[in-house]
Amino acid sequence: MTPEMFQTLESAALNMALVVLFALMFFAVHDVLKKNDVPKAGRFVVYGVLGLGALGFVMKGIIEIFWMAQGI
Repeated sequence: MTPEMFQTLESAALNMALVVLFALMFFAVHDVLKKNDVPKAGRFVVYGVLGLGALGFVMKGIIEIFWMAQGI
């Protein structure tokens, strides 16, 4: 396995692990909010923060793709 292939595989595995991690975090937060009967405004805030965190990782990946394409 060439170093380039290993790096690509490692990057893909990291991205998939982050997707699984965010999904598990979503399910855990959803369960806690449901069991504690949190109002809708609180749920909106919690899901918003979790969504912005996930969006940050997505934006990081998009920025990396643009930077790699430009050779930065």
